[in-house]
Amino acid sequence: MRLARFGDNRLGLVDGYVLRDVTKIVDQFPLHRWPFPVGDQLIAHLDTLRRSIKSAADSAARVPVTELKLLSPVANPPRVIAAPINYRAHEAEAAAPGISHGNNFSSEGFATPIDKFGLFLKSPTSVVGAGEGIEIGFPGRRNDYEVELAVVIGATGKNIAASEALGLVAGYSIGLDISVRGPEDRSFRKSADSYTVLGPWLVTADEIPDPGNLNLRLAIDGQLRQNGNTRDLIVGVPELIERASRAFTLHPGDILLTGTPEGVGPLHKGATLRATIDGIGSMDVKVR
Repeated sequence: MRLARFGDNRLGLVDGYVLRDVTKIVDQFPLHRWPFPVGDQLIAHLDTLRRSIKSAADSAARVPVTELKLLSPVANPPRVIAAPINYRAHEAEAAAPGISHGNNFSSEGFATPIDKFGLFLKSPTSVVGAGEGIEIGFPGRRNDYEVELAVVIGATGKNIAASEALGLVAGYSIGLDISVRGPEDRSFRKSADSYTVLGPWLVTADEIPDPGNLNLRLAIDGQLRQNGNTRDLIVGVPELIERASRAFTLHPGDILLTGTPEGVGPLHKGATLRATIDGIGSMDVKVR
């Protein structure tokens, strides 16, 4: 199942390049009073809403996806949890002065870069959808693109073993992790508004049985810049969830960015990015 949020916070079921508006199912969400529960309520109740979503789609009009402004499929992410360097080829290119900016990104002496640097957090207000685009938040600085597999957590969990971790996943999306280069803390440099693009929709976990073997690509104005596969992740998706859940209680709607392959580079206003991950689809994102 592929779920998209679009327009004025409407919900759609996507089939190919056609969307059916199923917004009426949100009336089935439980009513809450303050203090509100942590997490995205659509993601939290996704399993129980599946039948209602499919039933609503049967009677809904068909609209081409290309005619719609796509928002982030996760409306209320509690957190964005990200892996800093999780492909060996990207670790090598990160030593370049234009990327490292004086920071030592080498993981020498550690089993993985994540063992050295840990995971980091991005502001949830950085999350936008493909149709909203990227606004350069640090003009005059180098702002880089990074395409990544995004994992959306579907249930509350703490200290989850890697062997059980995929059972906690609601689904997957394409993620763009935008980074300004400089000496500041990584979380600050990556948390400007629109610096986490999620989309074009959420593909439920049952459609992607193996997130560890997905091709991912990014092109800018038609020129291929990144081309990798998640089988080359240093720390795989189950192990990333395990590590994240040691530190944080995970909640529905948490977004886990798994890292980017080599080929990162600077963005410029007016560019159009096309990000693609097999099994999920493609999204076009404009830079302004």
